[in-house]
Amino acid sequence: MSLQEILTPYIKQAVQQLFDLTIDRVEFQATRRDFEGDVTMVVFPLVKQLKGNPAEIGNKIGEYLVENVDLVSKFNVVQGFLNIVISDSYYSQFFNSILDNKSFGYQQTNTDSKAVMVEYASPNTNKPLHLGHVRNVLLGYSVAEILKASGKKVYKTQVINDRGIHICKSMLAWEKFGNNETPESTGLKGDKLVGNYYVEFDKAYKAEINQLIEKGLTEEEAKKQAPLMLEAQEMLRKWEAGDEQVVALWEKMNNWVYAGFEATYKNIGVDFDCNYYESNTYLLGKDVVEEGLAKGIFYKKEDNSVWIDLTADGLDEKLVLRSDGTSVYITQDIGTAIQRVKDFPDVGGMVYTVGNEQDYHFKVLFLILKKLGYDWAEHLYHLSYGMVDLPSGKMKSREGTVVDADDLMNDMTVTAKEISEELGKLEGLSNEEKDSLHKMIGLGALKYYILKVDPKKRILFDPKESVDFAGNTGPFIQYTYARIQSILRKADFDFSAVISRGVEKSLHEKEKELIKILAQFPEVIQQAAKTYSPALIANYTYDLVKEYNSFYQSVSILGETDENKKVFRVQLSAKVGQTIKNAFALLGINVPNRM
Repeated sequence: MSLQEILTPYIKQAVQQLFDLTIDRVEFQATRRDFEGDVTMVVFPLVKQLKGNPAEIGNKIGEYLVENVDLVSKFNVVQGFLNIVISDSYYSQFFNSILDNKSFGYQQTNTDSKAVMVEYASPNTNKPLHLGHVRNVLLGYSVAEILKASGKKVYKTQVINDRGIHICKSMLAWEKFGNNETPESTGLKGDKLVGNYYVEFDKAYKAEINQLIEKGLTEEEAKKQAPLMLEAQEMLRKWEAGDEQVVALWEKMNNWVYAGFEATYKNIGVDFDCNYYESNTYLLGKDVVEEGLAKGIFYKKEDNSVWIDLTADGLDEKLVLRSDGTSVYITQDIGTAIQRVKDFPDVGGMVYTVGNEQDYHFKVLFLILKKLGYDWAEHLYHLSYGMVDLPSGKMKSREGTVVDADDLMNDMTVTAKEISEELGKLEGLSNEEKDSLHKMIGLGALKYYILKVDPKKRILFDPKESVDFAGNTGPFIQYTYARIQSILRKADFDFSAVISRGVEKSLHEKEKELIKILAQFPEVIQQAAKTYSPALIANYTYDLVKEYNSFYQSVSILGETDENKKVFRVQLSAKVGQTIKNAFALLGINVPNRM
């Protein structure tokens, strides 16, 4: 229970007894750093009702709390804000209550509530995962872990875009130029091999376009008449018709890509509970449209195309079936959402991790599902995020200028190694231990740099800056965790027992500040789950680490002569370390015992 929740009934009681007034709620805010206090009550809402002086009202409530509530030790009033100082005994007791709780902050799964399905990744099987996918999977995975920690049952899923003209482009290029190359014969990951042929198609296609333009065609005519494009379109028609040879090639090349994806996911540390494949879902939704037509939710135009009119809701008219009866993306998305609830009947909401260029698409999708009458449609969320840029500029898959996810992770490991060696941070470790640490630091730097930013903001990713061992970075936090583990190893005494610290034994200011920040962790998790924002977890962890480093510089820990204080400070260090580890786990980041 938070301090606000504990204090609310006492403040309501104070207002009732002092002013004969019943209030529904009490407004709190964080106490400003330049004033003494642990929590601040905003007095202004009472001023209108009581028609009194805010300072006078605040002082009366403050005096009542000091006299009647043990956990309140003193107060001060500043311009209508009642700053309440909480007793050291409260913080000592609170700390003792969480001391042995290794999962402090995490809620047990509420088995009575509906599950949430979180979708992320959504790769195409014509190329490897790239930097854009990295932000997507890190966000989706982290939000899923945060939702779990908040007490929800979660399913992680992805839609694999394994069909369409872009897939056929890679297939056709491999058939024409591949000389039966395989991942085994080339030593390449399957997704990289297939991605190379997507680039090869684009090169050959552009060459054909230029040849046709030289013969007098317009660029638009050349693009449509280029033999390679016509062959790719024919291959797609054959795939849809179930042509055995085309389907066999499609299965072979897709399996190469799936193996590559799996290796990348394992390396980056994300997983899924189930996969959906567009080849299985692209026909879904047509029956739903037919049902919606009968109910008057959709309507048919003269050319037999089917639409929904959302203008009354501030949106446009939206096509849901073409005049030839084929579906569009939104039709598939409608059908897939409904299918997921059939497959997982306990799902009561979904989170879609998709870039912000699809904001409008999801507004339309969610509104259509609501109009179709699905109660779970009230609990759909688009986890919209901005793009990731590099100093080198925009990436293009067709031209092969994309930053490959595997290459990025390898580069981060190399960068971590270079900076660690410059700083001499890893002396005394074996080469194997160093390699493991370099990877942990590099990946931690990458993940933290991306997740500390509000998802909606665009990111300019600077690998060098992300591996800085000072400032708001993953390595800085990992280093503090390792420092704490070093203290625990050096503590050659039993520090497991609860230390009784009575009211007469006051806490050091730095001890109290640390416990105050620790106490915020459960609420931060709940708020991060509510807002789908890993940035709240990341920046909370940074604040905790900054406060711990201030504590470390200000007080003696192992050199303390008072036995009780020494044990308490080691316990406090251990708890901070455990909380760093638990918070970083929600971001998918590992922490090292030595560094």
